[in-house]
Amino acid sequence: MPFTLHARLPGWHGVDHVGIAVPDIDVATQFLVEVIGCEQLISAGPFGAEEGDWMTQQFGVHPRARVEDMRMLRCGYGSNIELFEWSAPDQNKVPPKLSDYGGLHIALYVDDLQAAIDYLREKGVEVLNEPLSSTEGDMAGDSIIYVKTPWGGFLELVSSPNGKGYEKNTDRRLWHPARPGE
Repeated sequence: MPFTLHARLPGWHGVDHVGIAVPDIDVATQFLVEVIGCEQLISAGPFGAEEGDWMTQQFGVHPRARVEDMRMLRCGYGSNIELFEWSAPDQNKVPPKLSDYGGLHIALYVDDLQAAIDYLREKGVEVLNEPLSSTEGDMAGDSIIYVKTPWGGFLELVSSPNGKGYEKNTDRRLWHPARPGE
């Protein structure tokens, strides 16, 4: 069944990108391009304001904060990923845990979870624990695992080749990168 958008925001079509602040944009870009398979398409920066409060007004950050570099990457059939390398006098340099406010992860759908885990381990990526598979409820059929990125963030690998439990109860579907038009 084709997806019908129930937009409340005028003109809204979907998620364009997810922005992530990283400590070393070269390391983050290299990981996402060479290990994950994203493609860098845009680069911009540096920019900031030497005086006034434009950065605070525009981005809600310290007035002397600076974007040293920004890159936009296309990643498969999903949302783009925007990387920022910031500098700021009041910058918190400790990445948030998943349980912290502002903690986040990006989930990547894979057809074969074990093959993806093996590949990432071969590349030296820190894989957390073992896959977790859901057998009951709305998430039945879902298998996941988290991996740590070189900058201290998290990616989740997700696989549900036979669908998810909730699909038995509704004809509505979550967006799926393997079936983007549904």
